[in-house]
Amino acid sequence: MREEEDQFGTIVISEEALYGIQTVRTLQNLSFSGRTLSQYPTYIESLALVKKAAALANQEAGVFDGQIGNAIIDACDSLIKGDHREQFPIDILHGGGGIGTNMNVNEVIANLANESLGHPIGSYTPVHPAEHVNASQSTSDVCHTAIRLAILKSFHPLFAALDQLVEVIKAKEGEFQDVTTIARTCLQDGMRVQLGKTFSGYCQVIKRRLLSLEEAVTKLHSINLGGTVIGSGVGAPKAYRNTVVSKLCEVSGFELSHRDNLYDAAQNIDDLARVSSEIRILASCLLKFAKDLRLLSSGPEAGFAEIQLPAVQAGSSFFPGKVNPVIPETLVQCCFQVIGCDHVVQTTLEHGELGLNVFEGAAGANILDAMVMLEKALTTFTEKCIKGTEANRERCEVLANSFIPVVVELKEKIGYTATARLVKEKGKEEIKNMIQNGGIERDTSNE
Repeated sequence: MREEEDQFGTIVISEEALYGIQTVRTLQNLSFSGRTLSQYPTYIESLALVKKAAALANQEAGVFDGQIGNAIIDACDSLIKGDHREQFPIDILHGGGGIGTNMNVNEVIANLANESLGHPIGSYTPVHPAEHVNASQSTSDVCHTAIRLAILKSFHPLFAALDQLVEVIKAKEGEFQDVTTIARTCLQDGMRVQLGKTFSGYCQVIKRRLLSLEEAVTKLHSINLGGTVIGSGVGAPKAYRNTVVSKLCEVSGFELSHRDNLYDAAQNIDDLARVSSEIRILASCLLKFAKDLRLLSSGPEAGFAEIQLPAVQAGSSFFPGKVNPVIPETLVQCCFQVIGCDHVVQTTLEHGELGLNVFEGAAGANILDAMVMLEKALTTFTEKCIKGTEANRERCEVLANSFIPVVVELKEKIGYTATARLVKEKGKEEIKNMIQNGGIERDTSNE
């Protein structure tokens, strides 16, 4: 064990822990959700990229020498590779505008750097968490920038999952183009429609939502690194501010730029709120699609039964042989969670105050949660549901020739008024027979 001291007292920490007293304070005082920073590897990687860029810019600006700078950079590279994830135990949701996150990272990097230079963990010499690892930075601009990097990184697998879903639905659209069934409005019988046309609607809305989400995510390439706390840049040398974003572009591979107004960036997180809103709208559309599949596959004998979903597991512990639409239902519940995440994000936007929105970390964490959940659920949904969905052609044919579709055709032949009169006077079967035998002529008296 080792002892570390701050202005509030002394704490005993395991000598193997790369984090220090500020991290322990956060654990003791600010933990509640059960979700730790270690569960967000993309965020940790992004934080390390920001710290690496800052070290490069500080080194170039003469803030510290090459030995300290190189030791910090090497420590950052270790985190970027995915090492030491267990050293980030703090609650992802905590007060203080993200101070616990920033200091957890600063302490781990400082201890790794000092260890590489032959100094014991916890000595914080020659590399200090605040004086060197956090030089020219604040929690505000570090976490602001890192959370946007993490969202940009997390968008790639979500985009791929959505793109794959679109392609599979498009294939089903072609496969079902010759299957005629019945449309429904107000959950009542409607006119004839090709099952492929119904699937074309699902395909188009997901494509549109994906493009809209991509546009919103693209705005996150604008960041405030170098603005320090409220956007003024106080505490960061001009030479650092002039180069830190370009250094981050180099180490991250993203084309990044400063926000037009760094004071605005510190105060307002509407760019995150827009991304979250787009994810929520996407989830609402996916939820509708999944619910439609449940209806269209309902039965198999007492429901719509127009399509058959792949059977993946037993559907009931009570009904032998019953198979339920568990994959669409899983996506539905995922979408419920995503919609809840967005409510948190919009609330954080509303509760920003004065010069700094200290709840930005909660917004970022919920966006990351939403993206990861959707990506996982959609991958399963595509592979284990949509790809194996089949049309019940016989059932669709029966529905396509039921009463209301026939009446719609009759209306086109003899007009609405005459058809309404016939429906009132004749029975369903008689009208069907009249149509089949060609015994009805159009009433043109009112035309």
